[in-house]
Amino acid sequence: MHDLKFIRQQPEAFDAGLARRGLSPESVKILALDSAWRAVETQAQELQAERNAKSEQVGKIKRDGGNADAVMAEVTVLKEKLAGLETEAAMHQQALNGMLAVLPNMPANDVPDGEDEKDNKEIHKWGVPHDMAHAKDHADLGERLGLMDFETAAKLSGSRFVVLKGALARLERALGQFMLDNHTHEFGYTECSVPVLVGAHTAHGTGNLPKFEEDLFSVINGEIGKSLKLFLRNEMSENEFRNKFSDVNRQYLNEIHWLIPTAEIPLTNFVNDMIVSEEQLPMRLTALTPCFRSEAGAAGRDTKGMLRQHQFYKVEMVSIVAPEASESEHERMTNAAETILQKLDIPYRTMLLCTGDMGFASRKTYDIEAWLPGQQKYREISSCSNCGDFQARRMHARLRRMNAKGTEFVHTLNGSGLAVGRTLIAVMENYQQADGSILVPKVLQPYMGGIEKINVPTAR
Repeated sequence: MHDLKFIRQQPEAFDAGLARRGLSPESVKILALDSAWRAVETQAQELQAERNAKSEQVGKIKRDGGNADAVMAEVTVLKEKLAGLETEAAMHQQALNGMLAVLPNMPANDVPDGEDEKDNKEIHKWGVPHDMAHAKDHADLGERLGLMDFETAAKLSGSRFVVLKGALARLERALGQFMLDNHTHEFGYTECSVPVLVGAHTAHGTGNLPKFEEDLFSVINGEIGKSLKLFLRNEMSENEFRNKFSDVNRQYLNEIHWLIPTAEIPLTNFVNDMIVSEEQLPMRLTALTPCFRSEAGAAGRDTKGMLRQHQFYKVEMVSIVAPEASESEHERMTNAAETILQKLDIPYRTMLLCTGDMGFASRKTYDIEAWLPGQQKYREISSCSNCGDFQARRMHARLRRMNAKGTEFVHTLNGSGLAVGRTLIAVMENYQQADGSILVPKVLQPYMGGIEKINVPTAR
């Protein structure tokens, strides 16, 4: 969410930030709504003061034994006018908040301008891509091993799912445990186990709602869930369903839960509507969770293999810090993610995303891309973002300094540490052998019970 005070004081700077994001100016519309809302609020406050004075007058007249009917009638009229103004103010505020809720964060000054990934800036590379002739991709390797089954997954759930078996399933689990151990032992993150179903207010806090509703999977419970089932079974008409759950019935939104696309959502919301003390920061949290994404708009992209799935595991890192610490924390978090790939000895490059390729809530993002021999290209395996106070404003998450009056908004950061499925792909492709077997990286062998190689089954 954006700072209205900043927009009032520097509308040109705000529009310039939107322009860097490829968006049209919005300050005039925002300030018009803001002005209308504040004008009605002022009228309501003046009316409330008049009403209070009249009410006191009624009390005085009654104490003096007089007839207060006329003044009481005036109080009733004022009450009705006040209710109308409060409704009008709420409408202006709702429109204003709705407009602000779908506008992305302002990019940091050092973020390069650009339209898409071709305008991203390479920061550095690590490792040398493996020189292997006729490298296979992970799908071919996994199916030859008999341990990666897309056909059964499609039968169970449809496209963009996979069933892993045996040593590959264990390797996926080993990667998650290895990542968590690294982040908790070496970088001081606190491991958390979090819900994968969250309410709308939680998804709104990180910026996933309302802008990206189509990218999320939802679970509908309660009365609306029962009625939806009746409707789908043709036991309730469309008109009956619409009338029962009209826009007026906002309470039914509480019956919708959202499957998390990343543990960033629950972890960041730990400080939702909270005031944290300076001594509590930095707050560093990590979690390994399943993640769920509809992949809306991804039709035809990465249809083969595990690169783009509806369900996958990811280790997430979240930091809550004081404003002056967010830039250094961003570098620290990115280093934590890079360390995983270094220990796995997987070549990668780190990219600074341009304004056109950056996520909605981010003011600055580093993408880490692992080398995949099967594709002969670098592919994203982690995204580490500094969101500044953007999410904190949406969550009303504040910091109180020692011996200071008032509060200020915290800064939030999030990063993949790493996407487990994509790391599994990188391990398979970088450690493949000519016969189709896969070596297990040394750092993972203790998590694999000492297994050093995943062998191709022998023909019978």
